[in-house]
Amino acid sequence: MKKYFKIALYLAILGLIAIVSVNYYVKSSTKTRIYYSVKKTPKNNIGIIFGAGINGDQPSKYLKDRLDAGILLYKTKRINKILLSGDNGSDEHDELTVMKKYCFNHGVDTTKIFIDYAGFDTYSTMYRAKYIFKIKRATLISQKYHLNRAIYIGNKLGIKSVGFSANKGEYPGYYYVSFREYLSIFKCFFDVLRNREPHFLGNSIDINGASNYSKDDKR
Repeated sequence: MKKYFKIALYLAILGLIAIVSVNYYVKSSTKTRIYYSVKKTPKNNIGIIFGAGINGDQPSKYLKDRLDAGILLYKTKRINKILLSGDNGSDEHDELTVMKKYCFNHGVDTTKIFIDYAGFDTYSTMYRAKYIFKIKRATLISQKYHLNRAIYIGNKLGIKSVGFSANKGEYPGYYYVSFREYLSIFKCFFDVLRNREPHFLGNSIDINGASNYSKDDKR
């Protein structure tokens, strides 16, 4: 029994070392690509906004600040188009409808809004941005805790990525999601290594063509 306990302990220690090491590598390789000032943020044709939960027909605090940050970059001409990516898996949880209406109501030209209806996680969003929307460069818009992972995935998939921090005030559960991010970063490292393909792909959408704002392309 003592022998198995020692083995389990050694494996746990090795696992912890692996998680810490991967997190250090991902964060150190991406931290200089995160921007906090609009004026210092490089110009890009595309800004990608990640879904982050809704409350009925309104965005959550996390999502509202991401949308506001993306709209600010759009209005200050740091980005020209916005790709909204999230989960609309059910009528009760339709992030994309909330997101696109919010952008429209805050002055974004709908011809400049593109919709990814199958961005069920960060890896899927970035994979689809590369292979469905054919994006080569992008500004990723999210809270600071999330940007290292998103930028890392984007760059590894071949999208030259920078991040813009949407942090504004305090967030419910921020310490929890920041802690959980250690495991998410560890997982994404192996998703990239094995070139995981998302469950949903579908037809290509030309990011330089007509917007799919009003289309319901869930394939």
